[in-house]
Order: sequence, then structure tokens, then C-alpha cells
Amino acid sequence: MTLPLSKGLIVSVQAPEGSPMRHPDVIAAMADASLRNGALGVRLESPEHVAAVREHCPKALIIGLWKRSWPDSSVYITPRWHEVKAIWGAGADVVALDATDRFRPQAEELEDLVKRAKDELGAPLMADVDSVENGLRAASLGCDWVGTTLFGYTESTRDSRPPGLHLLKPLRAQLPPETMLICEGGIASPQTARDAISEGADAVVVGTAITGVDLQVASYHQHITRQTV
Repeated sequence: MTLPLSKGLIVSVQAPEGSPMRHPDVIAAMADASLRNGALGVRLESPEHVAAVREHCPKALIIGLWKRSWPDSSVYITPRWHEVKAIWGAGADVVALDATDRFRPQAEELEDLVKRAKDELGAPLMADVDSVENGLRAASLGCDWVGTTLFGYTESTRDSRPPGLHLLKPLRAQLPPETMLICEGGIASPQTARDAISEGADAVVVGTAITGVDLQVASYHQHITRQTV
């Protein structure tokens, strides 16, 4: 199954643990506001939030994921079969998962996870990657979408700063034409989003710059109250 996109914006509607913004009703309201103002879809974290937005916005395009941390692995975006099944069951249209080449929790293999998601659920998958190589591998395994989400956030790219605009042209040139290419991570302005589309992205995911109230307010506060030397 493929879900074609027109060139446009997907809004990541997430809030950190402990934030009052993390309430399902707040997430649903932010998702609704995003969709009413032109977003193609929303990217949501946790089965609870996927279910809340599906109920509130039944026609929304939802990319769902579930962040879970494990002591034996740095992979945390929908790391195992349990999380894939839960996100799909909550009502996501696409399940996003870490598709880097890192060791996964409980020694699950990406290849097995993708195959099982396809065979047992028929779920479209978005591969969150950090490199051209990992993006191409994810597509060869059967992922329908490839996103630059993890560029700058993995051990091998931690010295680089997102967005990974330079990944887009080589990915677009080498990915199958039906594979959706998504630019995500570090998109902090409308101009950067436009640049990503110009470089070959089918859509751009923006989160903190639009819905990251906690981080945005903290940043303003720190800059305003910072003492000059």
C-alpha cells in the first residue's frame, strides 16, 4: 500500500513527558488546528495520542510512532514488534520506526520487523534514517516512506546538525519512484521547508518550530534572561 503525497507539510504534534501539553485532548486540538490550516497530515507519538486524534479527526493522515527506551539499545522510535502492532492498532495510517543499522532492543532485526508488519498487518512503514545507505536499505526491505528524521541524532551523525538536506537528492535519485521521501528534523523556518521540497522531498515534517511549546518558551526565556558578560 502506498499513500501518495502532494508537496506539503506534515506537523509533528508531540509533547515531552511531564508537560501539560501531553494530554490527549491537547494533542488532538493541536492536530486539528494543523490540519485545518493546510497540513497534509500529522505525526504522533504513543498509541494513546494516535487513538485520540483518530477519534477527533477521523479523516486525518496519521503517522504514528511510540518512543520506548531500552538499556541494551539506543534505538527508541517504535523499536519492536510490540510497538509496531500497538501503533497500527490505535489507528495510524503509517507506522514510523527507526530503520538505522543499529542494534535493536531484544535483538530484533529490522528485516524481520518490516516483513512481519507487511505480512501480518499490511501496514505502510516510514523508515526514520540517518544516512543515504540506511534509507536505501530500508526501502529495499519494504518500507514505503523514507525520512531523514535521525540525521544528527545517531552515534555516527552526532557531530552533524540537522536538517539533512544534503541527503535528499541522492535518496531521490536512487529510491524507487513510488517511495515517499520525507525531510524531517531541524526544520525551523518556512524557507528551510521550501528548500527541502526543492531538493526532492515529497513532504516536510515540522515539529518543535510549530508545536514545541515547552522547548520554544524555554528557549525564549533563556535568551531573554541570559546575563551578558
